[in-house]
Amino acid sequence: MIHLDRPFNSIASCILRGSYSHMNKSMFLTPYFSQDNNQFQFTRQQASHFAKKVAGDFNPIHDEDSKRFCVPGDLLFAVLLSKEGISQKMRFDFSGMVSDSVSLSVENKCAKESALVDANAKEYLHMSREGEVSNNPAFIEHVVTSYVQFSGMNFPHIMVPLMEEQQMMINCQRPLVIYESMEVEFSRLDLTHPEVVFAGATFDVEGKRGLVTLNFDFKENGEIVGKGLKRMVASGLKPYDQAAVDDLVERFNARKDAFLAEFATAA
Repeated sequence: MIHLDRPFNSIASCILRGSYSHMNKSMFLTPYFSQDNNQFQFTRQQASHFAKKVAGDFNPIHDEDSKRFCVPGDLLFAVLLSKEGISQKMRFDFSGMVSDSVSLSVENKCAKESALVDANAKEYLHMSREGEVSNNPAFIEHVVTSYVQFSGMNFPHIMVPLMEEQQMMINCQRPLVIYESMEVEFSRLDLTHPEVVFAGATFDVEGKRGLVTLNFDFKENGEIVGKGLKRMVASGLKPYDQAAVDDLVERFNARKDAFLAEFATAA
């Protein structure tokens, strides 16, 4: 019932804005965010539908009626790339949650550094980048869709084996996993359909705290054209309990099946 980068108490990532000249090039995201001049907002429905329909994210924190509602980091990441383009080398450091009531704008610190801030100048995300920039809409769409679908596999496909291996697990009733940082680097940008391929993960445990690192490659026509990693901090770890993990996975799958059935009926 939890995705590793989108847990019940997760820190959500945010969007950055640069030039809006590319606004109409990534129309596949249009249903999932709202814009008013230089401000961005996400309704609960927009965020929830993206989480479930695009990213395969059935974390309750993204349900429309959740008291702890949080915009999915994958949606914010997607809008970021659709607006800013993709740089050859990028790093993202996250430092705040985004709710449906938060209006976001960008503070450009310099040519290679930007920060997402709200009306009170609170910073949610810091981005640094280097190298060339691509605004190829096909490239951006493939990166976004391939990445968020990979991200949706974090739980249970990746995290459960890691927890079993370390014999430590998240609190299955109230998980706490914080999206800390992400790095992406491409060898070149003359690409159109790179796909994300899982390249291994580690779970370094120290007491009740653990660092999860997910590695992935970007491949196009069988060639590795980029790489990336995502770091998450898991807190409140407990000794591994197979029954508790099985129950968490069962609840996750039940939520997924219920939504897909409801969506199919509505369609």
